[in-house]
Amino acid sequence: MTFTESIKTCFSKYANFKGRASRSEYWWFALFIFLVGLILSIINRNIANVFYLGTLLPSIAVATRRLHDTNRSGWLQLIVLIPVIGWLIMLYFFVQEAREPNRF
Repeated sequence: MTFTESIKTCFSKYANFKGRASRSEYWWFALFIFLVGLILSIINRNIANVFYLGTLLPSIAVATRRLHDTNRSGWLQLIVLIPVIGWLIMLYFFVQEAREPNRF
């Protein structure tokens, strides 16, 4: 999946928490949010905050679909609430390859 295909897919499935997302779909979208957020933060922090708020739901949805691709529940995203180690665990989950067969 290309960079632009990933962005289009993530925004078209902005509230779809079912199905799966490939590693490339997830990471291209994460890169898009990072780069646009960085540029907007340089220009105006308030605009960047609006952008982050607007991409919150698509980000959660694609992360849920990415976890489904590794045969894990989307509810595991709550693990990021554990300071420091939660983000490391999620990073580990996101970089893993798809598991077949899969319940999602």
